[in-house]
Amino acid sequence: MLKLRRKSKPVLLQNKTGKTDAKSVWIGGDHPIVVQSMTTTDTADADKTLEQIYGLAMEGCEVVRVTVKDPADAGGLPAIVHRSPVPIVADIHFDHKMALAAIEAGVAKLRLNPGNIRDPKKVVEVGDAAKARGIPMRIGVNMGSLAPDLEKTLGHTAEAMVGSAIRHVEILEEHGHTDIIISLKAHDVNTTVDAYRLMDQRLRERGTPYALHLGITEAGLLRDGTVKSSIGLGILLYEGIGDTLRVSLAADPIEEVPVCWSILKSLGLREKGFEITACPSCGRAEISVLELGEQVEKIAKEYTAPVKVAVMGCVVNGPGESKMADVGVAGGKGKGAIYRAGELVGTYPEDQLLDMLRLEIEKVIAEKYPSYASDR
Repeated sequence: MLKLRRKSKPVLLQNKTGKTDAKSVWIGGDHPIVVQSMTTTDTADADKTLEQIYGLAMEGCEVVRVTVKDPADAGGLPAIVHRSPVPIVADIHFDHKMALAAIEAGVAKLRLNPGNIRDPKKVVEVGDAAKARGIPMRIGVNMGSLAPDLEKTLGHTAEAMVGSAIRHVEILEEHGHTDIIISLKAHDVNTTVDAYRLMDQRLRERGTPYALHLGITEAGLLRDGTVKSSIGLGILLYEGIGDTLRVSLAADPIEEVPVCWSILKSLGLREKGFEITACPSCGRAEISVLELGEQVEKIAKEYTAPVKVAVMGCVVNGPGESKMADVGVAGGKGKGAIYRAGELVGTYPEDQLLDMLRLEIEKVIAEKYPSYASDR
């Protein structure tokens, strides 16, 4: 049974643009788990970066991170922050001056890798500036950038990751900055899960329930990266750990967003768009399940309502699965039965199934999800 989600300190992300309609997102507390991604463009090219940000937002991404590695990138930030439809996170590694520039540009959050900014004084300088502007900070620890002394004594372990993060959390706390989010990412599932479990335990012991950003870093190409991320993040979310997530794929970032949503929908943690049940390929299928399923997926992209659709290929499991969905189709030889809300609507020739399915989907949206009726 899905465990009760851990209580975490909520943090508000909002671009500091001065616009009263600037998009805001809460991370942590009782707020929904947030979907994030990161651009792959040259941040110095504000227009190109904004084009990708808008594409991510249209896919359902709620927070977008951009790299700020040099003054040219920092120069693109003001326009990006001002025009972005979602909160912008500045990704900072080696140069703390880029963090200060990002704060000046009004980003919604900073992501700082403490293993790469090793001077505590510089971390304090950034923390003080962020606190003065009301900008939260994510302490992001990766296995490849641990605190050198902890790496030497503890090795590449979950304990070293947690120790590196806590060390920099303490620096920020000493200077009164507690709008903190923590991430602990390794490239393998086991270490990542161990690290988040250990951090959850440490935060409980400290009485500082900071929000946790989940991810498997460098998860891999589209297929393997999706599998690794789904397993690792799924385990943690099932245990009630996690307030926001990013699936890190070596692919177009647009591919990351639906994976995040699928993970959340699979656990019943968020609803967005269709949930499609489709039977596996087998010799019993009397209709092209793959072709029909792909056509239903195309229809799904036109809607945001959380409609449950079953696409089944034969009479063995088809009627039962179709009845449990909002709308379902159970295939037969050259024809198929359409179900809505558990009731048989009718049986139609194969070439009419898609049109009839769409008609019943629209009826379900109007009756069951009326608030989504205009979101097409």
